Amino acid sequence: MKEVLVETSARHIHLTQEAVDALFGKGYALTNKKDLSQPGQFACAEKLEVVGPKGKLKASILGPTRPADQVELSLTDARSIGVSAPIRESGSIEGTPGCKLVNPENGAEYEIKSGVIAAKRHIHLTPADAEEIGVKDKQIVSVKITNADRSTIFGDVVCRVSDKFATAMHIDTDEANASCAFGEVYGVVIK
Repeated sequence: MKEVLVETSARHIHLTQEAVDALFGKGYALTNKKDLSQPGQFACAEKLEVVGPKGKLKASILGPTRPADQVELSLTDARSIGVSAPIRESGSIEGTPGCKLVNPENGAEYEIKSGVIAAKRHIHLTPADAEEIGVKDKQIVSVKITNADRSTIFGDVVCRVSDKFATAMHIDTDEANASCAFGEVYGVVIK
């Protein structure tokens, strides 16, 4: 198996319980609207506004809550609201810019001091699939997406191996648009 499912990860927010409490009320539990491909992860019914110096945009919240607040935007999204988001792996937020989060339903605001990133493209892999492909955790590979309009080779793709993952590559909306990766798309891993 050298092919992997390629999924588009649209802008989204990961929240701590402290942020959830501040934005929705003490003890509030996020509402699971739809399970995602990664085990235990879900899109929430709730949405927030991400506010930067030049504007704002709406973003989905992904659950469950996490140990740190994080906002994942495409570079186009980040520029549109005036935030200089670095390309980082999820969870690597030290030294990143912050933003204001606003609940449009009740007007509650929550400022995060850091955590705005453009997610580095990556492949979640089960240990068995990583072994079959012949890659290790944190290895950098390329992935080729072939289609009729814009076949693309993505470099600098980080392999993330865990028995808690389902195998799938994640790219952001800018990358999906650039490669016409719409609908069910598969890519070939190139080492």
